[in-house]
Parts: sequence; structure tokens; C-alpha cells
Amino acid sequence: MPVRLSAFPKCYLDQIAGDRSMPVFDWISMARSLDADGLEMYDGFFTSFETSYLDRVGEALANNGFLMPMLCCSPNFTHPDPDERKREVDRQVERIRIARYLGGAGVVCRVLSGQRYPDVARQDGVAWVIDCLKTLMPAAREHNVILGMENHYKDGFWKYPEFAQKAGVFLEIVNAIDRAEPFGVQYDPSNAIVAGDDPVELLRAVADRVVSMHASDRYLAEGTTLDDLRQSDGTLGYSPNLRHGVTGKGLNDYDAIFGILSEHNYQGWISIEDGMNGMEEMAESLRFLREKTAKYFAGKL
Repeated sequence: MPVRLSAFPKCYLDQIAGDRSMPVFDWISMARSLDADGLEMYDGFFTSFETSYLDRVGEALANNGFLMPMLCCSPNFTHPDPDERKREVDRQVERIRIARYLGGAGVVCRVLSGQRYPDVARQDGVAWVIDCLKTLMPAAREHNVILGMENHYKDGFWKYPEFAQKAGVFLEIVNAIDRAEPFGVQYDPSNAIVAGDDPVELLRAVADRVVSMHASDRYLAEGTTLDDLRQSDGTLGYSPNLRHGVTGKGLNDYDAIFGILSEHNYQGWISIEDGMNGMEEMAESLRFLREKTAKYFAGKL
């Protein structure tokens, strides 16, 4: 089966999950104009987790010809309060159930490490995240859901950036989870750029554990260099000079990325995460990805 494509409406995140001015059902209907096989969901899109409401979401997806390949969640496993971390684990267990309910067996449920609180030491944060992830594994096995940890920048509704934003911390956590567990990497090359890491080198380190992928792109404003954007701690922030745009026309080398994934027989989903400048950009990104996936993954079993 060819690698399948999905879409995530980063352009409408605030409207759907923030001020609630756009119901998720409107986005699902709008997305019919896109050449996508599925739509990623974010748990913040939902106004209820009651079965009747989730059934409406599932019916809307099916009626518009979409699968749900991934439920994006943002658990905060680095909170200094152990009771709060336990609540986050319990909350994520419920999200695992919802992911299976809407996406079926083998669906990916995105997890993060948590926020990079100024007073949390690296060794403590790493230990807490690993403990929380291991605690989730029985629920993931029970529901036949794969936990995909993303090399992320920051949930849009968090105060602090991702604890595991930098590759060193991210890899330390990922490598601590046994390969036999229903766990892998949700890879985003653009987030590696934002972190000041090389997205191709990061992919080489995790290619055999990638279970899903975001294919967005970033652009530098005219007259700006990556060095200009580097902060004192060696990471990159969401500067206005670092912009979203059409996938394939930015800083990511998708031939190198897809070449590596193809060598590792990748068979998961690839999702666009853009549209910041309109739906036509999302359509153009999908056209680009159709061409590239046909080149690199056609005939892969």
C-alpha cells in the first residue's frame, strides 16, 4: 500500500481549539477539497468526550471520506508535582481509548514529554517522562494503539517550550523505551530546525522507530539567517522571521528525508501541517507530497 497522506489544520488551531469559533465539523467538511486520505485530530478540537459526540466526529470523518490516522495529544509529564503527573497519565490513558475509538487498531496517539519548567533539572525531567511513558504501555497494548513521541517545539497552549525539544534529551527518552513496546517516534523535520538540530541527522538516529510524520516546511524571512535566530541556550524560538509555507519549498531536504524513510521501509502516514497562508497552500503541499511519495514509496510492501 502506498504511503498515505493526511492533513492537520494548524492554520485553524486557535479557532477550533482556542476561541471555539470554528467547530471541528466545519474543518472536516472544508477538508473535502484536499487530496488527503485522512485528517489528524487534536484532543483540544473536541468539545466533549462523550460517546455520542465522538460518534458524530467519526461519522463526519467517514461521510467525508477520511480516516483518522493520529490523535495529537500534549501530556505534560514534567510537572514538578507528582500528583499532577499522575493526573496527566490518567488523562492520557483516556486519550488512548479515544484514539482507538476514532482511529481503529494501530492508530497513533501523539505524546510529548512536557513543558521545560525553569526549575526542573534535566535528570529529573527525563526520569519523570520515562516513568510516565512506561506507565502508559499497558493501556496502549490493551487498545492496540501506538504512542508516537514527537520531537516538538511547544504545544500552542503551553507557557514553556517542550522539555525534549533538543535532540539529545529527545533521544535519551526515546532510547529508554523498549523496542518491543507499542511506542515510536512521531517525526517532524521542521521542529528539528526550530530546535537548532539537523533534521536529517535526527532522522538517521530514529528512522527505524518512526511511526508517523509531519511534513511541514519553514522559511527564513529575506535577509535572515539561522544564526540570527539562535538564542543564548542554543535553541530557536518561533521568531516572526521563521515562517510556515508550502511543503517542499522551504528549509527541509525532502529527498534526503524520504530516501532514508524508504530505505527503512516506512509504511506510516505523512501529514501536512500548514495552511497558514490559506487552503491553497495546503493543496499545493499535498500535491508535492503525492509526487514525492510516488517516487520513494511506490511498490513498498
